[in-house]
Amino acid sequence: MIGLPAREETAPYYHRYIDRISSDDVVQELENQLQELPSFLRGIGEEQSLHRYAAEKWSIRQVLSHINDCERLFVFRAFWFAREFSSPLPSFDQNVAISAAHPDQISWTSHIDEFLSVREATLSFFRNLPENAWMRTGVASENPFTVRSLAYICAGHVAHHVAILREQYL
Repeated sequence: MIGLPAREETAPYYHRYIDRISSDDVVQELENQLQELPSFLRGIGEEQSLHRYAAEKWSIRQVLSHINDCERLFVFRAFWFAREFSSPLPSFDQNVAISAAHPDQISWTSHIDEFLSVREATLSFFRNLPENAWMRTGVASENPFTVRSLAYICAGHVAHHVAILREQYL
């Protein structure tokens, strides 16, 4: 049992990501992204990965660093709730994370390799999740989540940012 999350499984804000995924099998969708995204990313050169489409916008390297950070965060939340920890989790400030990471000082190839490693860990977690854990719930950033919604958010967040890269950067 995976299936698409119901609207009440998380706050409305997160449906901007969930709604990008139409498959009932989010694990397969995460696998498909792992197969498809590396060739897209490798088509972006080291110098091009420093591009910003406007002065105040992130570079392409910063976008991929953000994708990697958020995937770790969403999976940690899924782990926390799946393992039945009940304490709420704090918010995440993406700008603080990007500032501290200094992603423009890390090679583009390293960012791509990091994505591959993070996604493999994500898949390992979700592939081995007991069936009854998918609907476990918790609170993070003062919002409710099911484990299932977090899996879809992982996939949809990547789809969201890849669309931005294609439309705004490339």
